[in-house]
Amino acid sequence: MKHLNKGQFYGEVNEITKLEGVILTDTEYTHRKVDWHYHETPYFTFILQGGLIEENKKEIYQCSTGDLLFHNWQEAHYNIKPEGFARGFHIELDQNWIDSFSLDMKKLQGSICITNPAIKLLLYQIFRETKINDNTTGLSIQNLLLSTFVQMEGSEEINYKERPRWVYEIQEILHEYCCESLSLTGLSNLLNLHPAHISRYFPKYFRCSLGEYLRKLKVERSLSLMSNKKLSLTQIAFECGFSDQSHFIRCFREITGTNPSVYRKLLLG
Repeated sequence: MKHLNKGQFYGEVNEITKLEGVILTDTEYTHRKVDWHYHETPYFTFILQGGLIEENKKEIYQCSTGDLLFHNWQEAHYNIKPEGFARGFHIELDQNWIDSFSLDMKKLQGSICITNPAIKLLLYQIFRETKINDNTTGLSIQNLLLSTFVQMEGSEEINYKERPRWVYEIQEILHEYCCESLSLTGLSNLLNLHPAHISRYFPKYFRCSLGEYLRKLKVERSLSLMSNKKLSLTQIAFECGFSDQSHFIRCFREITGTNPSVYRKLLLG
């Protein structure tokens, strides 16, 4: 069975960024199928374009643009690439880096599919930093990575036993219908909960207000559409539920720190 060393992924490497204890790789997937293999260190896989199927002995992940996986084990897996262009962004973490920041990885064992939009948005920012690549890139990436792990410690994927049923129900509703018009009254009727209960306890479980969470979902959805050259920014704005392009640009800038057009140029080159 193939053992991949740090910084090694199947496919064509577009760019590799090496920091102390961290390797970031922008890779185009070129193999129709990659046989069973395993990686040396914990790592993220973030699908930038296209799709990828990853299977281990326990789970199958059918990933599409914008999907994020975190792996903290050395169990073997294999990959299948569907037809079309596919590109991934990988972040590998050396054990010394993990120890240097005293990160507790006990809750992060195994393979985790991350849906939290706040975490995904941090990954997009890390990717953006690799393309800026100036004398503050290293510091910025380290800071964003630590913020990522802080978010992961409280994420719904990790602390599933500590959350009431309605938290999962509202999460499913928001992720499925974030681009449509939602109301607090409508959500309370669907969940059979008083609106005040939702407003009071939503920040406890999602670490932000309901409105902030929805805006993050919309911006994260827009980021997954950026690589589709057939869509204009105006089309992306309406597709993601923004009232107009100016509203889209304003929210995008507030959440990511840059304009949609600038990010699109970084992504597509």
